Amino acid sequence: MPTHTHTTPVSCLDDVVVDAYLRRLGVGAAPPSVDELFRLHRAHVERMPYETFWIHLAQGWGIDPAESARRLAAGGRGGYCYQLNGALSALLATLGYSVTRHVAGVHDETGPSPKTLANHVALLVHGLPTDANPGGTWYVDTGLGDPLHEPLPLRAGAYQQGPSGLSLAPVGAAGTGHGENGPDEPVGDWHLGTDPTSSVSGVSLVTSTAVGMDAFAARHLYNATSPESGFAKVVTAQRRHATGCDIVRGCMLTRRSGAAVETTTLDSRDEWIAALADIFGLVLDVPAAAVDDLWGRVRTAQEAWSAAQAPAAQAPAVE
Repeated sequence: MPTHTHTTPVSCLDDVVVDAYLRRLGVGAAPPSVDELFRLHRAHVERMPYETFWIHLAQGWGIDPAESARRLAAGGRGGYCYQLNGALSALLATLGYSVTRHVAGVHDETGPSPKTLANHVALLVHGLPTDANPGGTWYVDTGLGDPLHEPLPLRAGAYQQGPSGLSLAPVGAAGTGHGENGPDEPVGDWHLGTDPTSSVSGVSLVTSTAVGMDAFAARHLYNATSPESGFAKVVTAQRRHATGCDIVRGCMLTRRSGAAVETTTLDSRDEWIAALADIFGLVLDVPAAAVDDLWGRVRTAQEAWSAAQAPAAQAPAVE
């Protein structure tokens, strides 16, 4: 188990919220165990969509875990990493799990960087040893959209979850992330590696120190309000399931199941709304005029993108 330089308590939820939260997950309350932790994780990524619609609808959501948990429990909406993992940490604490929050950094194909740290929050659950994981610490993450379907033991190794190949290793091991200035600048102390089918290339984890949600306040403000934020540029929803994941970006829907990948364009507002509800369990709780406005912006962006691709597609081949 990692040694934490300090512990930040995770506040519990009231019974009404817990009951509604568990109903939406489709699970009942049970004493902490590895099996129950796995069941909660699977249900969370399958039923609580990763989504950024709240940014594009100017709803101004925060990252207080109790607030996020109440919203999830009410049904129809999800959130992004700070909200999903924040809410889950509060639920787990209420159910009796020993859970801590940690600074993490999702990175792209260029690799880990100090600049990405705190763009993500990760969870560790402690005190649940098994024969395969005698230390009893588990990496829990329902805020990536993909790739995790279940928790991973905080042990070096390769792991397979459905079609997704994953790896965990201490930073400094072969293939794990150092900073931009080489091995003297490590990024975190553990690293999650993913396969090419994932929407993220990897995650740096700082497991040695537990933090409160205030550690992510500045990055959350940037994500939600800056025109340079990728979250604010393209509206997104994602849902992980046992054999793959579903992703909508703008009006493009991609469904992965095993090796099969199907991408379609959602051509009408009604088709778009139906897909959000039927596939992601996402029901936009705003006036119809706000949905119409967002759909108009999504279609305009898609048409501009398609127009930009057309000249390249029509260009003659260079001999």
